[in-house]
Amino acid sequence: MKDGSVSRHGLLLCTNSYSVQDVVQLINVLIIRYRLECNLRLQKQNNQIGYRIYIQQSSMASLLNIVSPYMHSSMLYKLKSALSSPSNCKKIEVTDIKNNTTTSYNSISAAAISLNINRSRISEYFSKNQQKPYKGQYTFKKSKLIIDYVSLSKLVIWLNYLIINLV
Repeated sequence: MKDGSVSRHGLLLCTNSYSVQDVVQLINVLIIRYRLECNLRLQKQNNQIGYRIYIQQSSMASLLNIVSPYMHSSMLYKLKSALSSPSNCKKIEVTDIKNNTTTSYNSISAAAISLNINRSRISEYFSKNQQKPYKGQYTFKKSKLIIDYVSLSKLVIWLNYLIINLV
């Protein structure tokens, strides 16, 4: 097994040298035993087909819980900072100026559902750089996120180790 890479929405494990049956077995372990959201990705390169495991961003917190007991304590801070949402994620803070409260949401869609408004209205608020409260009540702000991609690639190596030794 090679290592892996960070994607905008998750983690890609390069399992190209394994057969499709082996990769599916690994995915089954990750889904059934660890409850991670994973799927199979096909990789075509130089007339060869390889299969990769893609772990979705929504499973990254669970992945941290699985991997952290096997990590040296001096490395855990890197892992935690690396597992925040991806840089292109639309994580936002909503301030209700009437009730003087601020709530963080992992996505524009989650905020829209919670506030019972159309998702496109929030997107439009950002695209037009509006400052005036929406409906005279809500202001929206994008959260600033930092990802340490080097640390996340080290996590890939540890996850590969776990897969090999725990299957």
